[in-house]
Amino acid sequence: MPIVTLPDGSQKSFEQAVTVYQVAESIGKGLANAALAGKVNGKPVDTSYLIEEDSQLVIVTEKDKDGLEVLRHSCAHLLAHAIKSIYPQAQVTIGPVIEDGFYYDIAFGRPFTPEDLALFEEKMAEIAKADLPVSRHLISRDDAIAKFKAMGEHYKVQIIQDIPASENLTFYQEGDFIDLCRGPHVPSTGKIKAFKLLKVAGAYWRGDQKNEMLQRVYGTAWANKKDLDAYLYRLEEAEKRDHRKLAKKYDLFHMQEEAPGMVFWHPKGWVIYQQIEQYVRNLISQHGYQEVRTPQVVDKSLWERSGHWEMFHANMFTVESDERIFAVKPMNCPCHVQIYNQGIKSYRDLPIRLAEFGSCHRNEPSGALHGIMRTRNFVQDDAHIFCTEDQIQSEVAEFIDLLFKVYSDFGFKDVLIKLSTRPEHRVGSDEIWDKAEKSLEDALNAKGLAWELHPGEGAFYGPKIEFSLRDCMGRVWQCGTVQVDFSMPVRLGAEYVAEDGSRQIPVMVHRAILGSLERFIGILIEEHAGNFPTWLAPIQVAVLNITQNQAAYAEKVAEELKTKGIRALTDLRNEKIGFKIREHTVQRVPYLVVIGDREVEQQTVTIRTREGKDLGSMTLNEFEDKLISECKTKAVNS
Repeated sequence: MPIVTLPDGSQKSFEQAVTVYQVAESIGKGLANAALAGKVNGKPVDTSYLIEEDSQLVIVTEKDKDGLEVLRHSCAHLLAHAIKSIYPQAQVTIGPVIEDGFYYDIAFGRPFTPEDLALFEEKMAEIAKADLPVSRHLISRDDAIAKFKAMGEHYKVQIIQDIPASENLTFYQEGDFIDLCRGPHVPSTGKIKAFKLLKVAGAYWRGDQKNEMLQRVYGTAWANKKDLDAYLYRLEEAEKRDHRKLAKKYDLFHMQEEAPGMVFWHPKGWVIYQQIEQYVRNLISQHGYQEVRTPQVVDKSLWERSGHWEMFHANMFTVESDERIFAVKPMNCPCHVQIYNQGIKSYRDLPIRLAEFGSCHRNEPSGALHGIMRTRNFVQDDAHIFCTEDQIQSEVAEFIDLLFKVYSDFGFKDVLIKLSTRPEHRVGSDEIWDKAEKSLEDALNAKGLAWELHPGEGAFYGPKIEFSLRDCMGRVWQCGTVQVDFSMPVRLGAEYVAEDGSRQIPVMVHRAILGSLERFIGILIEEHAGNFPTWLAPIQVAVLNITQNQAAYAEKVAEELKTKGIRALTDLRNEKIGFKIREHTVQRVPYLVVIGDREVEQQTVTIRTREGKDLGSMTLNEFEDKLISECKTKAVNS
């Protein structure tokens, strides 16, 4: 007689074993119809799962995050089912859920075309409409190998052969389609109502470029058509805001095959870069950071002592000289310890905050590169704080305040926080990790911040807090980090003289606010769609004359603006003023100064914004004061 406890604490008793679906049905027919899966004692299960003993149960519907994952996972199977129905010779491999959707890797003799995707989608809709039951079956490993061999699914056989012989497996069946899977899945294909196939790309089997190329079909699935349409709209908007397209349109930067994953900054883009770097530089200087510069190429021995060579060398670029192996630095931390180690440090000197806009190189896989969002060469707004254990709390707290100010100045108010703890492969004792993790958790709680725990995702040398920004389209970008490291100072011989005269090891706090400057600029480009706030805009003012009679005064105005640090240009071309206004509006110049005979006569300027708002006539000094004030306050919406 199992007793089932529901999330609200209520309980239901049953005379015999009962399925998740039957529990839902006992509550109400509507809930039973809406049930997609369940969670029994925290374990995800199908609605057909049999509850035989007292258990806690959550009934999962499309309104739940877990329900959306079940829908997407089931939609991946629906895709594979459709492909096999159209092309029986195709072989299915893996089809996981990803953010906002799913994909399925298919082995096929040729690349799929857009016409194929249309056929697949049509067939998926047909199978969904048929509302085929989806059933789960237990099978032994040996029987599974035999079954999938007989079906000609050689990739599935490889997957099964890597599973321990003692394990029993499960497969799911809908109609005549069978797929190896842990589940759970929707009870029938009719539950899948809103989906769209998005694109197809190449993908190596098991991610190894030595293996054969497969066809990766991407799709998305949602609880209803309204949510699907909203997502497709966001995708369309994201396509318009793609930083690579906007960079070309506004002449900011480019990338080319001769330097894969590295950026060629154009003058306008470099202005943005320098504005951001200088802003951060000035701010951290006010908070007690000392800026340093360290070498780009460092002997392998330092990376071995720091632990990076063992954990990270596959991602390092290396060179040989004088029979020595050097690494192009992938991060700055070991080099900062070398600066700290010069001279004797006292407890009175701590904390010491060393900052560097450090140029780093990492040998990222070519398939992972994505404009300036994922590069092989990037600059970090990196810093390392050497402090005592007693100073960790205050240093982390002060850093969090600093980080939130920076994000606010750039217009980001929605910041998501997660605490990532010890990974499987790490350096340092469990005792050290316990202290480091507790220090970060205590700092977050002391600030009263909401955060999520992500076990196993810390760096190899220490736990970390990650700060992610949600942009105007709801996308999340991980940027800032703060990490507490007890291990690297020990490995690299850092120490200080304590108050009692003993030699002690400092704690090393790694921190970055923006992370990669390149990536952060990419985020800003897409966030603002090229409409940079005035303080960041490459050109802040365009001075336009109506006829050649005003050319001299227009040049005088532009020169006066430049002397005040305002980025201005003149457009004295023999073109109609409407044409000039349109062109600079398209280039998203924040302010357009229109000079006609009246302005020359009165020694004034007439101001128009890129949004088309007429600010009227004012003196040049009034306009300068407005611009300087706006830039000083870091106004986001000018």
